[in-house]
Amino acid sequence: MSASFSWPYELLIGWRYTRSGRRSRRNGFISFISAVSVGGIALGVAALIVVISVMNGFQKEVRDRMLNVIPHIQIFNVNAQALPDWRGVAQQVERNPAVTGVAPFVQGQALVAQGSQLQGVLVWGVEPGEEARVSQIPEHMVAGSLAALKPGDFGVVLGNELANALGVGIGDQITLVVPSGSITPAGMIPRLRTLRVVGIFNVGHYEYDSSLALVNLQDASALFRTGGPTGLRVQTRHMNDAPQIAQDLQRVLPPELVAQPWTEQNRTWFEAVVIEKRMMFIILTMIVAVAAFNLVSTLVMTVTDKLADIAILRTQGASPGSIMSIFLLQGAVTGFLGTFAGVALGCLIAFNLDPIVSFLEAVLHTQFLPRSVYLIHTMPSDPRFGDIATITVASLVLSLLATLYPSWSASRVQPAQALRYE
Repeated sequence: MSASFSWPYELLIGWRYTRSGRRSRRNGFISFISAVSVGGIALGVAALIVVISVMNGFQKEVRDRMLNVIPHIQIFNVNAQALPDWRGVAQQVERNPAVTGVAPFVQGQALVAQGSQLQGVLVWGVEPGEEARVSQIPEHMVAGSLAALKPGDFGVVLGNELANALGVGIGDQITLVVPSGSITPAGMIPRLRTLRVVGIFNVGHYEYDSSLALVNLQDASALFRTGGPTGLRVQTRHMNDAPQIAQDLQRVLPPELVAQPWTEQNRTWFEAVVIEKRMMFIILTMIVAVAAFNLVSTLVMTVTDKLADIAILRTQGASPGSIMSIFLLQGAVTGFLGTFAGVALGCLIAFNLDPIVSFLEAVLHTQFLPRSVYLIHTMPSDPRFGDIATITVASLVLSLLATLYPSWSASRVQPAQALRYE
């Protein structure tokens, strides 16, 4: 004997109410309000997915370009002095199996002058042969080479934005002004040194492309009178492991040395991005909540329109819980449709954002991301499954909460009162 499956009547009636046609002016108006609710939820969810994806993409893009230049871990002396035995410290650091490269450096601030142009720069003294182990600058050279930084030649490699601002190219000379000069009766006299441009790089990060100058390690030690490297740059196998590796290295380093991961070097920026992402999520979730709570008015009007149906169901033995289930289903279906329409629209935009923005920039003859302000010039997008799932669940929960009161109100309808004027 075969058993036939029958759907619960609450489900069948709730689905019928959800797709009810425009048989009357009142039903048509209710359908319109329901459609507005679905559209509001969809737009809110789509906006939330796109904004969060853009913020993820912006963070990832800037972080990756930043790590093209800065090391995963930086070791330096807390007294801002040269490392007494940097080779011994480097050998000790390389014993860690997670470390893939170590290179010494000298860092200082100076001014560069070319004609009437004067600009502040961050000067790094590097070993050209070791630089590829701790950064990707050698892979982003657009002219010249790091190998041209010979000790004693006082060559310099500039970021492309800095070179353009100074109007120099390969073979041109610039003047480096080091603030820590000589003390004379007339006061502090800065030291000047002529440098020859031997290379230009472009890492795609405006901050470094416009303010970083690389010189040979020995030349930098002479310019800043450090007497040797002031720190070590350390590269690890996985950048996300850098904080833990820095803690491991700190345990074996001398107490006057500090191992600082890349997350600490740019803590302010990364914390600001995280806080901004959280606030945008909260603000846009409120927009979704407003759209979801439009379901309240839709369901209240539906309950009022269906009072006679509710009374008949109650007289035929339907329990208050069954009546509540009918309208919970109607609201849940509306929330489901709006949520997944928004997810589909949001993912469509988020995964194709760059060509969409490029098209709008061409049509409107404008640039949404000036490089001098936002560090990058393309609109990044990084949709993540975790964020999309969180947004989907939040929207569905808000939609379900919005249906509770109208459904509860429908379950409390008394058949005699509802049929009095029918």
